[in-house]
Amino acid sequence: MQHSHHKPPEDGLRTIKLVHAALPVRWSLAAQEGRGPVEMACTYDIHPHGARLVSARPVNLGDLVMVERGRNKAICQVVWTADPASVLRGQFTVQCVEGRTPWDDELRQMEEQYEPVILDDPQLKAGRGLGLQDGNRRRRPRFYVEGQAEVIDGVQRLEGEVRQISELGARISAMELFNPGTDFRLMLTVFDVSLALKAQVKNLVDNLGMGVEFQEIRRGDRPLLTYVLSRLRTRKVEESAQVGVVREPLVAVAG
Repeated sequence: MQHSHHKPPEDGLRTIKLVHAALPVRWSLAAQEGRGPVEMACTYDIHPHGARLVSARPVNLGDLVMVERGRNKAICQVVWTADPASVLRGQFTVQCVEGRTPWDDELRQMEEQYEPVILDDPQLKAGRGLGLQDGNRRRRPRFYVEGQAEVIDGVQRLEGEVRQISELGARISAMELFNPGTDFRLMLTVFDVSLALKAQVKNLVDNLGMGVEFQEIRRGDRPLLTYVLSRLRTRKVEESAQVGVVREPLVAVAG
């Protein structure tokens, strides 16, 4: 869906590290005649130039808003709004255009965190990803997609095409392949959301592709993956999912 009010975040916002953090903030529309009513919101992702917020009051693409946290405040512009008919309703992304972000102090103290893709399901722990047991594939259906992805193994970067995706893994085709057992970071942008995952190569497919399994997902991204899969499940047959590349350096996470 390419409606103007659902424009995805600008490329500049995709190339930097996002930190999932729920911080209460205040915001109001900034107009020439003065500020509008003050509203409460909560951050979803924060980064050095902006944030994704969740609020009960709707905003429009291009709106200028004053965002405040404590004594810190900044003028920001709305650069993306979620589809109000989706599970992401109420979310919007702002980019600061004047002043420091009000969450600079928190950014210096926080680190992007990940959690296991599979939590407490022993049956799923026995096999994950694509190209594994048929029973596992029936429990977690695969969806065909057309797009690109970037996998990052230390300083080595590999670009390819995403062919299939499921809740537990993906199939990526590329001219150069990582060996089975290689751990890497995977950055995907599907529809209008960005996902960060840690994955491992499980098998090679005809020397042209890799079956990979998701091992960890950025904290806060699990609902976004569910949203993407639900869109794929209900989309029309002729519609193709556009997956974009997100260039972001590998981040080591302790634990």
